Amino acid sequence: MPLPRLAVTAGEPAGIGPELLIRLAATSLAASLVAVADRQLLERAAARCRVAIELTDDDGSAQAERRPGSLRLRHTPLAVDEAPGRPDPRNARYVLDTLAEAADGCMAGRYDAVVTAPLQKSSINDAGIRFSGHTEFFAERAHADVVMMLASPELRVALATTHLPLAAVSAAITRVSLIRTLRIVHAELCAKFGIAAPRIAVLGINPHAGEGGHLGHEEIDTLIPALDALRSEGMLLLGPLPADTAFVPAQRRRYDAVLAMYHDQALPVLKSEAFDRTVNLTLGLPFIRTSVDHGTALDLAGTGTADPASLIAAANMALELVAQRATHPSSPPRGEERGEGPTLRKSL
Repeated sequence: MPLPRLAVTAGEPAGIGPELLIRLAATSLAASLVAVADRQLLERAAARCRVAIELTDDDGSAQAERRPGSLRLRHTPLAVDEAPGRPDPRNARYVLDTLAEAADGCMAGRYDAVVTAPLQKSSINDAGIRFSGHTEFFAERAHADVVMMLASPELRVALATTHLPLAAVSAAITRVSLIRTLRIVHAELCAKFGIAAPRIAVLGINPHAGEGGHLGHEEIDTLIPALDALRSEGMLLLGPLPADTAFVPAQRRRYDAVLAMYHDQALPVLKSEAFDRTVNLTLGLPFIRTSVDHGTALDLAGTGTADPASLIAAANMALELVAQRATHPSSPPRGEERGEGPTLRKSL
């Protein structure tokens, strides 16, 4: 039986991504790993990690097994050689080319999933290219409405907004956007995680979830009407919940996933307890995409000592999602995920 084909991008060439990719290839992961990166970059990373790697050009053929240390390559040339710890904006286009190849390859059926190493957003913006992150890039590439989720074995957290200043969060959350986001999260928990009737906890925006309007009106004006509309269709939603008590053990037994209103509202909880086991997923794409939950660690780049645990976790989760898709290949129509199609089936 052929191994699943995972396209793995190396991220920022001056960061730890290339070394993490080499460490991943050295494991016995049961997948055909296709690195989308520069050949010499990976060779230099392997030398820094003191890992023997066998790089072969990817011909698209199936693999029945993979030896630890073997890595297929979709060569994408750097503009300039990397200087570990010092990102060069001249390599910004190279980074985006690797993401485009991985996404397009998945949509064309060349790969079963994409796994991404961390990149340096600032370096891409310094090159004069407007860029806010992997999630937004893949959404535009696939013409899809997406939601960012971070997941550990114990907790799944989706985000209503991603990389926004805190001052812009309230205006960005509307009834329409919240309904769209919850439809995507619900559909993907069903399709990707095999949860028949997902229970989703929705956090409030304000302290104490607004405390009946005394600490803000967003819950009354936006969140509660959106949640009530979806509950009328059978969606199992808790909240809006105060964020400060939503993660206590008694609450966590009540839900399968959390929808947080902004980036730093819930992710510190997740990362503090499972930093090396947390995976970033992009929900709503027509392909599987997972990633590490950390940055480029420029201070560690070039030392060969960066911990690959999060990238390994991301690859393992990608394999689990590929297997889940093979077992349950049907998924909700794209329109339904965007709130345009038929209403969700009411839970019994």
